[in-house]
Parts: sequence; structure tokens; C-alpha cells
Amino acid sequence: MEWTRAKDWLIGAAGMVVVLGVVLTILWLLVSGPAGGGEAGADPSPSDSAGSPPGAQPPTGLREDEVWLADLELGAGTVVAAGSTLRDVRAIGQDVVTGPEGLVAARLSVDATVPFDVIAGELGGGTVVRAAEGGQAAVVRTVEALGRELRVTATGTVEVESGRLVVEPRSIDFGGPDFLSDAVGAVVRSLVTVEHEIEGLPEGLVLQDVTVQSDGFRATLRGDDVRLVP
Repeated sequence: MEWTRAKDWLIGAAGMVVVLGVVLTILWLLVSGPAGGGEAGADPSPSDSAGSPPGAQPPTGLREDEVWLADLELGAGTVVAAGSTLRDVRAIGQDVVTGPEGLVAARLSVDATVPFDVIAGELGGGTVVRAAEGGQAAVVRTVEALGRELRVTATGTVEVESGRLVVEPRSIDFGGPDFLSDAVGAVVRSLVTVEHEIEGLPEGLVLQDVTVQSDGFRATLRGDDVRLVP
């Protein structure tokens, strides 16, 4: 009987060591982004997020084969997933539980930059996307309109619509007379409109806010009960 209890205890202890090893490995891979990644002096965590308050308590019913972390800060200079690239990714998870069912955060906030060249690549045709005055974004591309090829510059504000990053042109210019610009604008508007869904992050995160930076679109996402690792 004593040997049976000792064996069960050893099996349980070994299981905990494996779980802790997985957690530490995940933390190391996510926190240790590539050298030189991200902008110098960047805030290491989402600006509007904070760790768990002092005295935070683990959830009731925490099993012996689970590990609870009051809060978890992650960062990576570059994340490539789902065929897309994100830069300077910073995340804070709260009430994180890891066990046989994976790694789940009760609340997760993520800040990440979508580089301009990712958006430009989606539009194709030698498109250039850049920051414009007044916190706006500009899309420059060659389009065919009225039987001619035109180099068009469209400028607009960035917004969040149905969980997507959207830049809808407020002005479209190709260097011609105003009356022609209006006519051309009606034809090419859809060709210079940006509609981008951020991919490569855990399911359950919802885009909340987007701003224009010098190197891309800075996006803030939040979610509840987000599974970080299946």
C-alpha cells in the first residue's frame, strides 16, 4: 500500500514538472524576441493594460495538474503566422491557467504593429502605403480607369469596422483637374480602400482600436477566455 501511494505521488510530481517545463519553455520563446526587434524605448506592454492587482487569488477548483499565473507579460519583436507579419507585439494576460486543456487567459490584451508593406502587398500592383498628415494613411498605386493607367494617391482615416482595420479614402488625387478627380475617384475608390483582418493571433481577440504610426498601423486587441496554447 505504501509503495502504491509513493508511486502515485511520484507520477503526480513528474506530471507537474512536465507542465512547469512546458510553461517555462513557452514563456522563454515568446518573451525572447529576435535581437533588435521592435523600436527602441517602446513600452514593453499594452499602454492601457496592467497586471493583476496585489492579492489576486487563483480560481476556485484549481486542479493539481494545473498551474495558475496571476498575470503574464509576453513580447516579441516579430511574429509571422497565417501568412502575415506583425511587429513589436506586446501582450498581457490575466488569470492564466495551464494544464491538460492548454494555456488559457481569462483576459488578454495585445498591442501589435501591422507593417505598411503587409497592407501594400494585399493591394498589389506596386502599391505604397504610408503615414499621412493628421494621423491619416495614404495609399498610392497605379490603377486603370477610363481606359488609362493613372498613379493615384488616396488619403483617409483609419477606423475599426466589424473587427477589421479599414482605411476608406476621404480624398483621391491623380494630379488632374478637380472635375476629373471626382469622376476618377468614383471609379477607383474600391481599389484604394484598405480592409485588413489581423491574423496570426489566438482566436477570441477582437480589434478595439487602430492608430497610424511611422512604420505601420498600431492595433490594440482584447479578448476573454483566450486559449494561448491548445
